[in-house]
Amino acid sequence: MSHPEHTVRHSVPSAKPSSTSGRDALWGWLIGLLAGVVGLAPWWITGATLPLQNLWATRVMPAQMPTTLLPLSQYEATTILALLTVGGAVAGLAVRIWSPARRRLVTWSAVSGVLVVHLAATIQSFAVLREGLLPGSLSGLYFGGLLAGVIGCVLAALVALLLIASSSTVKATIGFGLMAIPVTSWAVVWVVNVVGFLNVPTAVPTVARWVPAVLVGCALAWCGLRPTRRAIAWVVNLVLLWLLPALFTAVQSVLGTRVLAGDIPAMLSMGRNVFGRALGPDGAALPTILLALVLGLTGVGARFVIARRNSLAAG
Repeated sequence: MSHPEHTVRHSVPSAKPSSTSGRDALWGWLIGLLAGVVGLAPWWITGATLPLQNLWATRVMPAQMPTTLLPLSQYEATTILALLTVGGAVAGLAVRIWSPARRRLVTWSAVSGVLVVHLAATIQSFAVLREGLLPGSLSGLYFGGLLAGVIGCVLAALVALLLIASSSTVKATIGFGLMAIPVTSWAVVWVVNVVGFLNVPTAVPTVARWVPAVLVGCALAWCGLRPTRRAIAWVVNLVLLWLLPALFTAVQSVLGTRVLAGDIPAMLSMGRNVFGRALGPDGAALPTILLALVLGLTGVGARFVIARRNSLAAG
């Protein structure tokens, strides 16, 4: 009689880990789902009317364009990147703050949640776009280019999520640095869509220029310099702060011109030229890099002083 009781007594606790794992996975999935929605929210609050298309089959007014969950347009490339990658970053940050025991399970559940939102938005938006475009090879090139760009943005969102959610401080710091420019763009999109393009305060572009440096500086201060391998994150983030604004400028310049539309070699040549100039003195990256470095070093110094003071007080 005692043997069955012994079996029951040991079988009940064994169900608890499975139950807890399922609950954690569900919460991770919901985090990803909500984060994906938060990332796309600045576009959705506008009514999500598809931007006017140069290759649209019929002549319509802007308000007559159909609804799409993504603002598909070559002129909105950096906006699409910001909307999608911020969703991944928010999910990664939520997982990092939570720091669950089953971190890997929750992280990949969050990935699946973000993917549900991104894939649904992508499928719906491109289905609508395909319906309305003129037939022809140029429309096919435009459609394929946009689709490739959106897929790249979705992958970038997942990279940001995995880096920020990682238990590694170095990886998380690099993730924060990678997202400094997109987060700033996302915040600007919020401001523009809430107050209207014509009502945007004149200070917004100036502030937006310095926000990425502040974000990177805070990330470096949080990361610290000990152990010495964390210096890798400092180097990578400062390089990103130099390269990414130039890359954003080049992409927006190339895709924003109608003169070279469809001429791939000319567009690539223009992109290289703009990118090269933006990396040089014309890009004015040095002041922002110095600001991030000063903020990082100041933060590290302040943390050292506080830790030393606490140590002396405890002793």
